[in-house]
Amino acid sequence: MWQGRPLWAEIDLDAIAHNVQELRRQLGVRTELLAVVKANGYGHGAIAVSQAVLEAGARRLGVACADEGVQLRRAGIQAPILIMSYTPVWEAEKVVTNGLTPTVSSQQLAFALARFSTQRGVVTSVHVKVETGMGRFGLSPEEVVPFAEFLRALPGLWVEGLYTHFAVADEADKGYTWRQYEIFTSVSRRLPWIPIRHVANSAAILDLPDMGLDMARPGISIYGSYPSHHVGRTVLLKPALSIKARLARLYELAPGDSVSYGRTWVATQPTRIALVPCGYADGLQRCLSNKGSVLIRGRRAPIVGRVCMDQSIADVTVIPEAEVDDEVVIIGRQGDEEITVEEVAAIADTISYEVFCGIGARVPRVYFKAGQVVHVQTLVEEKGYKEELEK
Repeated sequence: MWQGRPLWAEIDLDAIAHNVQELRRQLGVRTELLAVVKANGYGHGAIAVSQAVLEAGARRLGVACADEGVQLRRAGIQAPILIMSYTPVWEAEKVVTNGLTPTVSSQQLAFALARFSTQRGVVTSVHVKVETGMGRFGLSPEEVVPFAEFLRALPGLWVEGLYTHFAVADEADKGYTWRQYEIFTSVSRRLPWIPIRHVANSAAILDLPDMGLDMARPGISIYGSYPSHHVGRTVLLKPALSIKARLARLYELAPGDSVSYGRTWVATQPTRIALVPCGYADGLQRCLSNKGSVLIRGRRAPIVGRVCMDQSIADVTVIPEAEVDDEVVIIGRQGDEEITVEEVAAIADTISYEVFCGIGARVPRVYFKAGQVVHVQTLVEEKGYKEELEK
């Protein structure tokens, strides 16, 4: 039993491996897989997730910024790491020194990368992003070909990849996605010397696997969540993360008594209340106040009153057997009941991505393989299971 902070996240590394293997099966053997582990592995822990996906057959990793790549390098991860967002010129040396693969969209960054690469006697792989309709980061289709040829002529650089990002692949109507794909392929045909083309995110992998091309970039699906309810369920994904706590206090309220800030919930009858040590600083969003639920003894207990920074309150009147130190499930399964990340996201009027990414750094991550704890990461220390046993 976990005996650290009475709030923790459990991450099933076998579920992550299963998801990677199912996505690879969906794509076929000719498509390489780049696992997106930005934002601390969507809240699951970038280092542990990266190790798990690489063991499961992913060949590359995707991050949003240089520091995320450096973190993985310092953990001993040697796989290619693509930076998928903007890299400023002043981070060029960091990129080259750590063997990262940036997405390049300016001559200034290209010159800086070439300079540091030639000084160190290395070749830096770079990718070019085509803006096909996302309206975000990348070069217009008209700019891409001359820019790619410019990069090709620079010493110390290798233009390894060409890609784009779909805006609405997770919607039922795939018309806009097909238009983006056609724009991309028309540009790609003019650059046959670039070896890796990639466009498919999780939604495209699940619904449009023929767009896998040379490489695909799953993100949310690695963690066991489907991009939206419009996306097909033919690929079985297993949720990898649960959030649990220990019931901290039980007490009785009389009619007219209230709980938490603002007195937004007032008892109308004798009520038994449970204190849960999880708040919005941990990822339990404040908008779940008086709306969400937790699981205790396999039954739902409604969240009452406002969610605080560090604590929240549940009504356990209908669970008279509840006791202090009982397990409280905030996301996950307990008995026959389950609270999914999608359910939480729907109540909060957001998406599962934001719920995952909102899990605070101070929430311990406890990693499992074959039902056994293999690694623990807290705010102050990191331990393998063997170290824990030797204490």
